[in-house]
Amino acid sequence: MDRLIAECKRFFLGLCMAAEGNDRRQRSGCPINLTLEVVGDKWSLLVIRDMIFGNRRHFRELLAKSEEGIASNILADRLKRLVGAGLLTREDAGPGRRAAYSLTEASIQLVPVFAQLGEWGLRHRPTTKRLRVRAELLYAGGPELWSEFMAELRTIHLGVPAPERNGGPSVAERLAEAYAAAL
Repeated sequence: MDRLIAECKRFFLGLCMAAEGNDRRQRSGCPINLTLEVVGDKWSLLVIRDMIFGNRRHFRELLAKSEEGIASNILADRLKRLVGAGLLTREDAGPGRRAAYSLTEASIQLVPVFAQLGEWGLRHRPTTKRLRVRAELLYAGGPELWSEFMAELRTIHLGVPAPERNGGPSVAERLAEAYAAAL
């Protein structure tokens, strides 16, 4: 009987932890594995990408403007998982208002990863001009541009005061202009 109770406790603890995004049953302690356990499915990075590069903050925006055509049930699941994993926050809306999602510091720090993934895609996969232009600009700008862009994202999503700029368009504006010019 004690063994049965212990097994039940382990089972329900696992369910509770998984529901909160804190499942201790990881395959290994490898940092790459642990990262892939959070963002390694085929949709999570695309949701974060759309928030970073498209400034999409609401469910309907993410759904309607998805290049890849994410289904509503998949999007709802990924948003819940990303919030549970600490990569997004969800601002609960009042009656008649839409919930807004924000990036966290952890997801903002994925900007260099997106730059590297974009560069790899440019080199090794067939792409379209319209969808490659931001990857080209981001990669060409290197770590200095990435840092500047991450600072902009911190202002938008975390409320951190904007750092002083040297004038000219912001990184987000340059990325948007490059995309618009490619249309």
